[in-house]
Amino acid sequence: MGPRIGPAGEGPQVPDKETKATMGTENTPGGKASPDPQDVRPSVFHNIKLFVLCHSLLQLAQLMISGYLKSSISTVEKRFGLSSQTSGLLVSFNEVGNTALIVFVSYFGSRVHRPRMIGYGAILVALAGLLMTLPHFISEPYRYDNTSPEDMPQDFKASLCLPTTSAPARTHSNGNCSSYTETRHLSVVGIMFVAQTLLGVGGVPIQPFGISYIDDFAHNSNSPLYLGILFAVTMMGPGLAFGLGSLMLRLYVDINQMPEGGISLTIKDPRWVGAWWLGFLIAAGSVALAAIPYFFFPKEMPKEKHELQFRRKVLAVTDSPARKDKDSPSKQSPGESTKKQDGLVQIAPNLTVIQFIKVFPRVLLQTLRHPIFLLVVLSQVCLSSMAAGMATFLPKFLERQFSITASYANLLIGCLSFPSVIMGIVVGGVLVKRLHLGPVGCGALCLLGMLLCLFFSLPLFFIGCPSHQIAGITHQTRDGTEAASQEPGPSSARGMACPEGSMLSIPGREEMRDAQPRPELFPSCMEVCSCPSDGFNPVCDPSTRVEYITPCHAGCSSQVVQDALDKSQVFYTNCSCVAEGNPVMAGSCDSTCSHLVVPFLLLVSLGSALACLTHTPSFMLILRGVKKEDKTLAVGIQFMFLRILAWMPSPVIHGSAIDTTCVHWALSCGRRAVCRYYNNDLLRNRFIGLQFFFKTGSVICFALVLAILRQQDKEARTKESRSSPAVAQQLLVSGPGKKPEDSRV
Repeated sequence: MGPRIGPAGEGPQVPDKETKATMGTENTPGGKASPDPQDVRPSVFHNIKLFVLCHSLLQLAQLMISGYLKSSISTVEKRFGLSSQTSGLLVSFNEVGNTALIVFVSYFGSRVHRPRMIGYGAILVALAGLLMTLPHFISEPYRYDNTSPEDMPQDFKASLCLPTTSAPARTHSNGNCSSYTETRHLSVVGIMFVAQTLLGVGGVPIQPFGISYIDDFAHNSNSPLYLGILFAVTMMGPGLAFGLGSLMLRLYVDINQMPEGGISLTIKDPRWVGAWWLGFLIAAGSVALAAIPYFFFPKEMPKEKHELQFRRKVLAVTDSPARKDKDSPSKQSPGESTKKQDGLVQIAPNLTVIQFIKVFPRVLLQTLRHPIFLLVVLSQVCLSSMAAGMATFLPKFLERQFSITASYANLLIGCLSFPSVIMGIVVGGVLVKRLHLGPVGCGALCLLGMLLCLFFSLPLFFIGCPSHQIAGITHQTRDGTEAASQEPGPSSARGMACPEGSMLSIPGREEMRDAQPRPELFPSCMEVCSCPSDGFNPVCDPSTRVEYITPCHAGCSSQVVQDALDKSQVFYTNCSCVAEGNPVMAGSCDSTCSHLVVPFLLLVSLGSALACLTHTPSFMLILRGVKKEDKTLAVGIQFMFLRILAWMPSPVIHGSAIDTTCVHWALSCGRRAVCRYYNNDLLRNRFIGLQFFFKTGSVICFALVLAILRQQDKEARTKESRSSPAVAQQLLVSGPGKKPEDSRV
C-alpha cells in the first residue's frame, strides 16, 4: 500500500474526512465508525467486500458494452454498407485508446484517487456507448429495397419486371448519390470509430485500479478469493452481450419510427436489420448505474483484519504442508517485503513522466530477454489472435455458413461457447492447484491442451453447407462443381454483360470453362425488364432451389400474397426466366444443412475449453519466468503485447480474409459496400484455416517452452548430483514447494 497523501493537519479537505472515518473505524470495536452523524453515512463505503461487489458489477457491464458490437457486427455491416475489413477495423479501435494509455497506469497508479478515477472511466464508457447509438438517430430510416421510390410500398412493384420504357420511373440508389450523401456516410462511420476509441480509453483505469485497490485493502488471505470472484463475475459479460444481442436483433431497426402499414420483412429475410442500437442504450445505462458508488469510496480504507470464516473452514479441510509452505511468504513483515521489491513499479511514483518514459524501454528489453517469458507471451498472442477473430466474426460466419438468423447465432454462442471458455479456465486453475504443478508441469499441461484443441479443430473443415445457387452469380457445371462469378462493376449499368474475371481463384476453373460454355450472367429472357444492378430482393424457385437477386431477374411481372394463420407468404408469378413459368417465393432458399450448426458449435466450444486450459498455467509460467520485483511490470507488458499484436490486428486480418470469399458485392454510389453472397466452401476453409494457423503457432511456442524447461531441469539435477550431501538433503527437504525449480526458471 502506498503512503498516505496529505497530512492530517491540513485544511478541511476530503482526504481528511476519509482519514477521520478510517481512524474511527479502526478504533471502534467491531470495526464500526464513531456515532458522529458526519461519519456514519460514509462508513458504509469503508468496506472492501462492498467494493468487490460493485467492481464485479461494473466490469460485467463494461465487458457487456465492449462485446456487444461483436454480437451485431453483421447487422451494422448491412445497415451502413461496411465490408468485413472495415468492421474488423472498427472493433480494433476499442484497443487503440486502451493500449496508448495503459502503460501510464503504473506511473499514476499510487498518485490518484483510484475509486474516483474508476468512476470517471466508467462514465466515459457510458458516454461512448451512447455515442455509438448516434448514427441510428441521424441517419435516414432504413430502406431494405434500394429500388423503391419514396411514394411506393417497398415490396410492391419496385422489384418486378417492368418494360424498358418505364425505366426512368425507377429510382436507382446510385442516382441519388451526391457529395452530401458521401459526407454523411463518412460522418456516421467516423462517429462509430470515435465511440470505439473512447470505449477503450474509458476502460483503462477500471481493471488495473480495481485489482490494486482490492489487493491493498483486503486481508492477505482473502485477496485471492476476492479476485477470483471478480474474474468469475466479469467473464459472464461477453456471454450476456451475445444474449442481449440475440434479443435486440429480433426487433426491427426502426422500431422507434415504423413506416405506416408496417413492414413485410421477417427475421429470416436476408435484408432484415435488427435494432442493434438498442443494446448499446441498455448496456450504457448499466455502466452508468454501476459507476455511481465509486464516487463515495474513500481513497484509502482500513485494511481488512480478519480472514473470512468460509475460507478458514475450507483451508482447515484442505490444509497441507505444501499450502503452509506456499503461504509462508505472506507472513513476512511489510517492511521486509518492501525492501525486496525495487523494480520499476515500486520506483515509478518517484519518477517524473519524462523519466518514466526514458526508463521504460530499457526495462522492457530487459524483461524480454527471459526466453520463457518471451515464448509464453508469443503463444498467448497466437491464442488471443484466434480468440479475437472468433469472437468478432463467429456470429457472421454461422449466419452465412448455415443460413441462420443473427439472433439465433448469438443465442447459440452465448449459451455454448462462453460457458465452455469459463469452464476451461476454471479446470486449468484446479489442475494446477491439485497437482501442485511446477514450471515443467505447467508447460506440459499447456502443450497437451493446445494439441487436443488442434486435433478437435480438424473436423471443422468438413462441417458446413454448400453455397446457394444464385442465378447470374453461381452456376452448376456438368460435373457438379460450383463456379463463382464476380458481380457486375459500376460501369455495367444494367448488369447484363458477362464479367471478364472472377474474384475467386478456383482450381480447374479454366478447364471448367472449356468443358462447358459459360451462360450469360443474366439471360436474354429478362433483357426487356431493365432490372437495376443494385437491387436486392431475393426470391427462390422451390423446384430447382435456384435463387434470384430480385423478382425482376427472374422475369416476374406480378405479385401474389397468400394469407395464412400466422403469417402471409409472398409469391411472384409470370416469371419468364423460371422453368415452365413456375411462381417463386419471396426470400432466400432454405438451407438443407442448417442442423449442422449445433455440432459445429459444439466442436468449437470444446476446442475453446481446451485452449483455455492454458490460461492459468501459462500465467504461472510468466510469473515464475521473471524476477520477483519485475512480476507486476511483466504482467503489464504481457497485456500490452496482447493488445498490440493480437486484439488490434486480428479482427482486421479475419475481416480481410472473409472479404476475399465474397462473390457478389452491393454497390453504393459506385463503391463496394456490403457483401451479399459468399462462396461458403472458401469462407469455411479460410476462416477455420486462419484459426488453425494461430493454434499451430501456439503449439510450437509451448513445445519450445517445455523443451527449455526440461533442459533447465536436467542441468539443475546434474548440479544437484555434484553438490555436497548436505546441500542435496536441504533441497529434498524443500519438497512440494518446488523452490529450487522456481529459481531455475
